[in-house]
Amino acid sequence: MSDIFTGGCQCGAVRFRIKGVPKDASICHCRMCQKAFGNFYAPLVGVNDVDFAWTRGGPKFFQSSNYVKRGFCGNCGTPLSFEAPEGIGLAIGAFDEPGRVKPVMQFGVEAKIGYVDLLHELPAQDTLDDISTAPYLADVESYQHPDHDTTDWTPRAAAEPDHWRPKEQGV
Repeated sequence: MSDIFTGGCQCGAVRFRIKGVPKDASICHCRMCQKAFGNFYAPLVGVNDVDFAWTRGGPKFFQSSNYVKRGFCGNCGTPLSFEAPEGIGLAIGAFDEPGRVKPVMQFGVEAKIGYVDLLHELPAQDTLDDISTAPYLADVESYQHPDHDTTDWTPRAAAEPDHWRPKEQGV
């Protein structure tokens, strides 16, 4: 297997490339990581011992504590990095092939949401299995950057479709 890893944000404005095998992949359940990822936990992998570079654009940052800043795409909001005194961690979900980066440890388990360990017990279905409940899925055209490097890509501006906005209510 190649020791080249690529990835980036959802819109393609920020891309990265790693040569070497990233180490210490983990899942952090701490409350800061939950909020930073808007999720149950944050899957991260260290890139201290590899050749790592931002290859298109670069993240904007939020200083989430006196020690940690978190990188994200300023255009689409995708969480990208965790930067602390011990080094940089990248969001595993931002990799083009996230399945190649397997977590080996969990941190921040004091804030772990109890039902996370039971998610595998929930009923599961493919996206298009029940098209009748979301018929628009049959015609979805993805504007997301593909899961590979591109030489030419113009990210779409962040926007909220009109049909998602709440309708004005007469007062």
